[in-house]
Amino acid sequence: MSESTQANSASFFNLHVEGVGYLNRVRVIKPKKGQEFLACTVSALRGSDADVSYTKFDCRVSGADAQSVVKRLEADVAAEKAVIIGFRIADIYPELFTFEKGERKGQPGVAIKGRLLRIKFAKVNGVAIDVPQPARPMEREDVPF
Repeated sequence: MSESTQANSASFFNLHVEGVGYLNRVRVIKPKKGQEFLACTVSALRGSDADVSYTKFDCRVSGADAQSVVKRLEADVAAEKAVIIGFRIADIYPELFTFEKGERKGQPGVAIKGRLLRIKFAKVNGVAIDVPQPARPMEREDVPF
């Protein structure tokens, strides 16, 4: 590979989380600087179905298909219906914060941030909703070292 080709090709290390969880807190974020964006929280289910635990991900919704599905489900989330999705979240990282109200006011907390890339399926109160599927199968993302 020539030096100019190497300069033009980018390499990335992908960190993806896939699972099933509840879609919550759909909202539009309007930062002081930069462009507004769609955000949500995903409460991912983990553990035995007899004793489920949850991990919350605070996500920026990325990708046209994911944005379309989240916007379509926004009213159901606002109506406090049970909205369950199969998801793929990328680029997760922890962000520290301080609780500003409630019984934990003044205490430190941590939020797991990420980008919601894809919604594989969705159910509202147990009823399946059609979601767009990729036109071609996902390319192999694991790269041997």
